[in-house]
Amino acid sequence: MIGDVIGKPGRVALRKLLPDLRRDLDLDMVIANGENSAGGFGITLETTQEMLSAGVDLLTTGNHVWDKKEIIPQLDEGIPVIRPANYPPGTPGQGYMVMGDVMVVNLMGRVFLANLDCPFRTADAILDEADRMASPPRIILVDMHAEATSEKQAIGWYLDGRVSAVVGTHTHVPTADSRVLPKGTGFVTDLGMTGPYNSIIGSTVDTVIEKFLTQMPQRGEVPSGPVMMNSVLIDVDNKTGKANSVERIDRMVD
Repeated sequence: MIGDVIGKPGRVALRKLLPDLRRDLDLDMVIANGENSAGGFGITLETTQEMLSAGVDLLTTGNHVWDKKEIIPQLDEGIPVIRPANYPPGTPGQGYMVMGDVMVVNLMGRVFLANLDCPFRTADAILDEADRMASPPRIILVDMHAEATSEKQAIGWYLDGRVSAVVGTHTHVPTADSRVLPKGTGFVTDLGMTGPYNSIIGSTVDTVIEKFLTQMPQRGEVPSGPVMMNSVLIDVDNKTGKANSVERIDRMVD
């Protein structure tokens, strides 16, 4: 599972790194958060296709999924892109997708973000729905897109033993707490990002500093330079759906 892909530099890094990683690590499935793939804010059908062609199987998103309006009608057309499941009923797109034996769920936190439905209760409802499926998925992976580390950790512990893995996204800073929780759920508070290394969470340093100094609105640009791809490799037992291990996989590319 790959951290938030930031603009063109992130997409180029995927093209350079992912084919070799898929081969060398013998990966069965690759999931990436793509909500910042179009110019650092939003996702388009073009950036979606570029990431899929690089070797990504499914894309999760978050609060920036609506930034590029042209993607909205595409979300109901079956493309492998999901948005947070706890948006209200009637919102375009879907909050989870099943691929073979794997269900991927997208949730979004409410602390410092939008006033959405409860992600904890939404997860309960999705898991109940999964149990009623004709062929319930054996592996369930959750992207918890949230600002607060406490909220991400809380959902990890809440779902421990009920899903295969919970990973956090959104803050773009990789955390060093990848582990398997006591009941068998793989967890990491934040994957990090696939974006410019010499940046502030993917945006130009000067622009972000200027915003802090002046408190005036600034629109961050995605800088060039070396790119860090942050991700975790999750090994899951196909029979039990429990995680065996969670290992950070971080790579740098020019």
